Amino acid sequence: MHNSQDHTRIALGSQLIRCPAVLTLGVYPNLEDYPGWKLQKILNASKIYFPTLLFADLFQIMGKEIFPSVNTYRFLGDKIKQTLLFKLQGLPVPRTRFYYGPKQQQSITKDFSFPFVAKKARTSSMGHGVWLIQNPKELKNYLADNQPAYIQEFLSVDDDYRVVVLGSEVIHAYRRIPARGSFKANISQGGTVCLDNIPRGVLELGLRAAVSCGFDLSGIDICQSRDRLYLLEANMKFGTKGFHCAGLSYRAILEQKVSEGKV
Repeated sequence: MHNSQDHTRIALGSQLIRCPAVLTLGVYPNLEDYPGWKLQKILNASKIYFPTLLFADLFQIMGKEIFPSVNTYRFLGDKIKQTLLFKLQGLPVPRTRFYYGPKQQQSITKDFSFPFVAKKARTSSMGHGVWLIQNPKELKNYLADNQPAYIQEFLSVDDDYRVVVLGSEVIHAYRRIPARGSFKANISQGGTVCLDNIPRGVLELGLRAAVSCGFDLSGIDICQSRDRLYLLEANMKFGTKGFHCAGLSYRAILEQKVSEGKV
């Protein structure tokens, strides 16, 4: 039996399944898999939450309001597109270049001195797919498994931050302290959370980046090096340990903002 209440806001993904303001329908790979009443809800909905990567573009073309935004899905896990967008908007990023194919990759060691950072350009998260390249052998190993190549200058990082933006506001921010001997500050890679004294400039940069790029649900990674702030990437799928450390529930905050109509 389906809920007879007339919901005009629905969700496909399960993130809001406990939120009474939204009816969650589930995700099916084929439209024919939806019962008729569910498909009618989709067609009539004024807003659709968590449409998934499969449906986000389709609903946007149909003129339906969605959350997260279509940009949040289009840039999900794509470091190259994110970096290009940051640069086009004049946002501060470390010196970064992309190399397609063996001929272009011959220029890497002319453009960058060891050590430098190499990343998996797409579909990596939680600190996976990031390497500190210190010699030609390590570069060769990286290039054997990574096309195109995403190469970034190595910065002496003083502080590393995560700023979480929901809608058009910062809902949480914290400093990430790397594990001893690691250059990665990701919590999933052994980093620890510090909640003290997050600089205003970090919060402002994280919010400015998210809003200007149309990323209305994202964890923005920022580092500070020699008194300068740099954007590293936007994570549309992020862990919630930083919330737990602050005694917060990410899911409760999300449901409250949705219920209040703020997203």
